[in-house]
Amino acid sequence: MPARLVVALAFLVVLCAAWTLACPSAAAFAQSDSAAGTPDATRSATGGEARDTTRDTPRGEVLVIRVDNDAITPVTARYIERAIAEATASSAAALVVELDTPGGLMESTRQIVRAILGSPVPVVVYVSPSGARAASAGVFITLSAHVAAMAPATHIGAAHPVNLGGAPGSPTQSDTTGSASQQSVMEEKAVNDARAWARTLAELRGRNADWAEAAVSESESIAATEALERNVVDLIAADRSALLAEIDGREVEIDGQAQVLETAGSAVRLLEMGWGERILSVLSNPNLAFFLMMFGFYGILFEFYSPGWGISGTLGAICLVLAFFGLAVLPINYAGLILIVLAIGLFVAEAFFTSFGMLTIGGAVCLILGALMLVDTPTPVLRVSLTVVVPFAIASAILAFFLGSRVVSTLRSRVLTGAEGMLGERGVADGTFEQRGDRYHGRVRVHGEFWRADSAHPLSDGADVQVVGQEGLTLTVAGRPAAANQTDDS
Repeated sequence: MPARLVVALAFLVVLCAAWTLACPSAAAFAQSDSAAGTPDATRSATGGEARDTTRDTPRGEVLVIRVDNDAITPVTARYIERAIAEATASSAAALVVELDTPGGLMESTRQIVRAILGSPVPVVVYVSPSGARAASAGVFITLSAHVAAMAPATHIGAAHPVNLGGAPGSPTQSDTTGSASQQSVMEEKAVNDARAWARTLAELRGRNADWAEAAVSESESIAATEALERNVVDLIAADRSALLAEIDGREVEIDGQAQVLETAGSAVRLLEMGWGERILSVLSNPNLAFFLMMFGFYGILFEFYSPGWGISGTLGAICLVLAFFGLAVLPINYAGLILIVLAIGLFVAEAFFTSFGMLTIGGAVCLILGALMLVDTPTPVLRVSLTVVVPFAIASAILAFFLGSRVVSTLRSRVLTGAEGMLGERGVADGTFEQRGDRYHGRVRVHGEFWRADSAHPLSDGADVQVVGQEGLTLTVAGRPAAANQTDDS
């Protein structure tokens, strides 16, 4: 009992730690609010017009954050929001977001764009390094920036919303006219909404609104040089130093007021992700979260088949906490989660019911469908990969079928232990059986062990016997009667 209590307390501690990491710090928000609430203007004692004091003093350091080939998720949004709060609190000259992303969640993208539009510090989005891209969600983030820049050999575009249709196995357009029509309407609404949003952001920053619409409606994608020619971005810079030199003296508009960037010669400070954000970023990988969830289920399941509480149950509980910690930042489809639980149930049932493998096949199908439906997003990079799900489902099915067949063969095999295990065993009488009442009693040797025995017939020393029953430590045996043995000897 004490061991179970310790494990339960450890489980609660891990759960509390996961909750603390998953939720933004109240102190950070308080710091952000206080920084945002600091007045930019000072009024005279007589209540005269406000005089802007922050514009008279040169900005300080340049804060730099990096989104390096990461999908746009709630973790990314939290990181950028924290960077804006930090830049505001330190009166930074600018915040540079070095962006390289394949896209991500629309809700997280809107959260980032809102933070940039409301930022009191100029935000510079720099698509870098060479070879990077601002695809899909990256287009909206770049368009919303006060200054948009790209490194050579980068590209931007392809912001068309991915088809919102269901998971594999759901009805397609060829199935029914009604479902095709409904899917078309939903897709059209999503595209129109994204087009209007892209045009609004481009017009707000004085950029090419027609291209912004084309990037959404036609998935148009262009290289850095063409983006500069078509007024999609403001400049091309070879590296960070060149970027800061070129944007120095550029005028941007913040809160309806013009502000001149002073970035040349400013100190540069790189703001990395915090350890909690790093852990959450790793765990929010849908493939890793899927593995942790499955290992957690299996660990706890195996614990039920062993007495007490051991290492498999403890590790399983930890894996489950980490899995749900990572999945907490992703849009989860509970139908997919239920299918995964059903798959595990079918694998377990294979060990207790003779289904000739049908339960295992059903479990594998449920596991594949459930994993593919687990993350409810049309963004492929945020879904559980099919190349991960299929091998895992096949391995689980083979393991379940093997263990199930072993269990069935064990249940059907002859019992080798206990009273049932002694039935039918052969031995030798150790001495002549003596009559007591209507039974004959003596001793036999079975499996090299001496047992008390009784028989319905007299048995001579050395007679072959066979166990036909057992009551306590006394065997009931049957063999050739002693008179028959004597006759044969004569």
